[in-house]
Amino acid sequence: MDPELEAFIPFLPQVDINDPVTARKDFAERAAATPAPDTSNMEVQDHTVPADPDVPIRVYRPHRAQGAVVWMHGGGGVFGDLDTEHPWAARVAELSGAVVVSVGYRLAPEHPFPAALDDAYAALAWTAEHADELGTDPARIAVGGHSAGANIAAAMALRARDEQGPEIRFQLLNQPGLDDRQETWSARNFTDTPWFDRDRIAAAWRHYLGPRPATPYAAPARAADLSGLPPAYIATAEFCPNRDEGIAYALRLMQAGVSVELHQWPGTFHGSQAILSADVSQRQNAELGAALRRALAA
Repeated sequence: MDPELEAFIPFLPQVDINDPVTARKDFAERAAATPAPDTSNMEVQDHTVPADPDVPIRVYRPHRAQGAVVWMHGGGGVFGDLDTEHPWAARVAELSGAVVVSVGYRLAPEHPFPAALDDAYAALAWTAEHADELGTDPARIAVGGHSAGANIAAAMALRARDEQGPEIRFQLLNQPGLDDRQETWSARNFTDTPWFDRDRIAAAWRHYLGPRPATPYAAPARAADLSGLPPAYIATAEFCPNRDEGIAYALRLMQAGVSVELHQWPGTFHGSQAILSADVSQRQNAELGAALRRALAA
């Protein structure tokens, strides 16, 4: 493991996914204690997307923004919101130069699949419809997210393809959780990895799916046909249970004729790029921004 990251492992918080209410409270308290991001070079506004129910979003618009990304936070589909994602969304906007539409989607287990996907898809449609007032081009919209948020982004791309929905130029999937079956080598063997391990991910899937069987929109790895999807950037972490399903999805996209950039980050673990002082984290975050910037260029 990267020595700069390994030094932080004893101090990582323990998240009990089996107790969503407490997990949300603890995560929100930690997020509130972090320094506020510098948003002086962008406009930040809260909006509500009309839907059933309405969806809260937060829009980050850098000066001379280029393109937009509909952004879904991580948290296993169980915790996280617009406020806890605020530092990350602002960072993505700063590094990419894109308008970031951060989505406050409904959380499981109270709102299992397809609630989060429905909310995100409504935000995607809103972004396309309001491109002019956002100062962007409806033909330059990406979807992206971390972990469970990357799952939702991949599902949005599938749904938009199948329903002839809003045009998506690019999908940015960072350490995506795509397969509820948990049968890959990394999913079976990483039982004690930092931050997220096999048991926590299994609990998150139970909450997210609820009583429904998994479909390709819930677990995109189950999709039989990946052709016609937008180009992708997929990043995986070496010591992450999701690692192999992200790599497998990238390979399947390529085999279906989809252009993919795949980066497997050595020495990292799920969510470790939040340790901003580490050199590898700085490179990971810079590359996420650069990949978006390239994809959304005119």
